[in-house]
Amino acid sequence: MKRISWSLAAFVVVALVFFGWVSDHVTLQGERTVYTAECRDGAWQGTRCTGKLAAGNRFRFRALKAHREVLFWTMGAASEPAGKFSDCEIDDGRNWRCKPSADFPLTITREMARGCPVKDTSGQARPFRQISKLRWLLLDSGLPAGNEVADGDDKTS
Repeated sequence: MKRISWSLAAFVVVALVFFGWVSDHVTLQGERTVYTAECRDGAWQGTRCTGKLAAGNRFRFRALKAHREVLFWTMGAASEPAGKFSDCEIDDGRNWRCKPSADFPLTITREMARGCPVKDTSGQARPFRQISKLRWLLLDSGLPAGNEVADGDDKTS
């Protein structure tokens, strides 16, 4: 009987940790990754891709509150340089706002609110379609995951 209860408890803990990781609720302090989708062999029509939806870039942001800086880079893109915002108001890694810098066109946003990138209206940031980490993992492994980005996930800039 005790073996079953310990096994069940271990399963629940592993399931919660896995869910936290997949949903991106478990991250390093001060960091946030934004997962994006691309439309290959087609074009975006609103939230729908007329071609094949594919895993796009992953944009990582690290907020350094003590320095009032946010560092950013495109994960897995060795050819793309990293950048930095130096004049930032930072509450934590999921809530910050920075003034534009010369590096701004390298990334998708200069503001994060509740873990979500805030759409840039200046036209300087890179356009993107945000998707969940789980959906990005499915697309990256070559599995089909539809051809539409839900309205709630659509963070086109």
